[in-house]
Amino acid sequence: MPRPDAPRPDPSDDAWREAEEAASAEDDEDDADTSPGSGRNGAPQERVRIDKWLWAARFYRTRSLAKEAIEGGKVHCDGQRVKVSKEVKVGMLLEVRQGFDEKTVRVRALSEVRGPASVAQQLYEETPESLAAREQLQANRRAQNLAHPDQRPSKKDRRQIHRFKDSWDK
Repeated sequence: MPRPDAPRPDPSDDAWREAEEAASAEDDEDDADTSPGSGRNGAPQERVRIDKWLWAARFYRTRSLAKEAIEGGKVHCDGQRVKVSKEVKVGMLLEVRQGFDEKTVRVRALSEVRGPASVAQQLYEETPESLAAREQLQANRRAQNLAHPDQRPSKKDRRQIHRFKDSWDK
């Protein structure tokens, strides 16, 4: 902040104008910091509550759903159940169960703010073992679904099924 009694620079001076533009450009860059790992004020964070991080990383749609999952034992940190107030740090290993899928992720960055999905994906990295296990389980589920027909049997089909079963009983 300039002193009140300091002489004011001439606005027509090119050097003064360039310095003002550079200063305003730096301010704009500071305001536009939405990179992963920045907090609400743009400063890097060291710790974030696990329910906020799971919500910001888009594992759950709301913080209350994240809280219920944590309290229900569906989220583990370094192999142990956690409380909602657990603080997440960069490098932690989290195991998150969502429906049939169980993901093991390593925290890469912290955020309390829910942003676009592209930014949320930068907050974590899924382990290769977790990816392989999820793909294997998905393939098993698909194989089990192949045994189910696409449609219900018709009246004629049911009669044939009953005749076939009756022939085996005799």
